Amino acid sequence: MPTPDRTSLGEIVAAGRELLETEGLGGLTMQAVAARVGVRAPSLYKRVRNRAELVSLVAEATAGELGQRLDAAATGTPDAHARLLVLARTFRGYAHERPAAFSLLFTPGSELALDPDVLRRASASMLAVAVELSGPDHALDAARTLAAWANGFVSMELSGAFRLGGDIERAFEFGAHRLADALAAKPDFGN
Repeated sequence: MPTPDRTSLGEIVAAGRELLETEGLGGLTMQAVAARVGVRAPSLYKRVRNRAELVSLVAEATAGELGQRLDAAATGTPDAHARLLVLARTFRGYAHERPAAFSLLFTPGSELALDPDVLRRASASMLAVAVELSGPDHALDAARTLAAWANGFVSMELSGAFRLGGDIERAFEFGAHRLADALAAKPDFGN
């Protein structure tokens, strides 16, 4: 008779997300997750093949949560310019709340095996506002520009790289407003 399952994949991923924030990526191990959910490490292998899959599942859950927050923030804001500002602020707020998860998602060169559908759903609000501001022909370009700016700004902010003083909040708002204006301007190059 098989032994009953003592943990679920959802519990494993939730424990992994907690460990990521408290212990960093290096502390996100199969052994640590097993201890957190109250089983022995070999029991995890019934649900997760290895650490790489665990990290990918944690990243996918993070992307899903970020996408849900962006979708919720965008709801009810009819003006695309204002919606972009709300999305940028929500993105930044999430990064401050979950800096290790944010870093996991946006680390350059990361070899995470993420489900493309999860990424599409997480990007839906950004793409929708990009379509409204820049048109369907430039939506992906606009969304990538917005994501790159927001990621760069927030990554520098979280790492303490803004060393010249000044008001970081004001700088973020300045950049978000200027970017919204720029994305709405008609490009003067082909396609």
